[in-house]
Amino acid sequence: MKLVSWNVNGLRACVKKGFLDYFEEVDADIFCVQETKLQEGQIDLDLVGYHQYWNYAEKKGYSGTAVFAKDKPFTVKYGLGIEEHDNEGRVITLEFEDFYLVNVYTPNSQRELARLDYRMTWEDEFRKYLKELDSIKPIILCGDLNVAHKGIDLKNPDTNRRNAGFTDEERGKMTELLGAGFIDTFRYFYPGKEDAYTWWSYMRKARDRNVGWRIDYFIVSERLKDRLKDAQIHSEVMGSDHCPVMLEIE
Repeated sequence: MKLVSWNVNGLRACVKKGFLDYFEEVDADIFCVQETKLQEGQIDLDLVGYHQYWNYAEKKGYSGTAVFAKDKPFTVKYGLGIEEHDNEGRVITLEFEDFYLVNVYTPNSQRELARLDYRMTWEDEFRKYLKELDSIKPIILCGDLNVAHKGIDLKNPDTNRRNAGFTDEERGKMTELLGAGFIDTFRYFYPGKEDAYTWWSYMRKARDRNVGWRIDYFIVSERLKDRLKDAQIHSEVMGSDHCPVMLEIE
């Protein structure tokens, strides 16, 4: 089974930049997107053979997630079931026979860490949600988690220590998540691989110089470890300031 996750940074714009070409070429069983930045009725995607599930933010042109799946899930849940966290369209959970698929766009802590306190609350509630699901059946979590976990996961760790996405607080929450029985699949296969990034600033030709961050993940329950086949970063795929990431699992 092949799964893909991509923060498209505006799906309508990404469609104009080749999204559908990549979508058809990669032929994923499940394709997750984040930061769709649209409302219901603002796009009509004809994805033959896929069921479509959308979670829109109340605020127009902001956030939003979607999942396109070949197999119809048993159940679909939008959000965490907590009103404080569920108006920005950040989470979709699909239940399949032997796993839960969770697609997430984690809140950004923003400039000057204006939203860091909210982010910490979110992290604790989201981890609790994942652990509850994991107690029922294994999970496959994917999306833009808005954190580079270790120094190896961004180009300039020393100068970013107090910037959103690389604070000690955010990195600590990722450590807590992985310590709760989950695996960062890319690092499982490539523990020492450097210069492997999934997001680049639009400023100063950062992508051309590969000055990036790895903030997009596939994370799975530890008991799925023996079923993992590969984890990839498709950094050659353009259309967004993020690139797609892929997981192959039996």
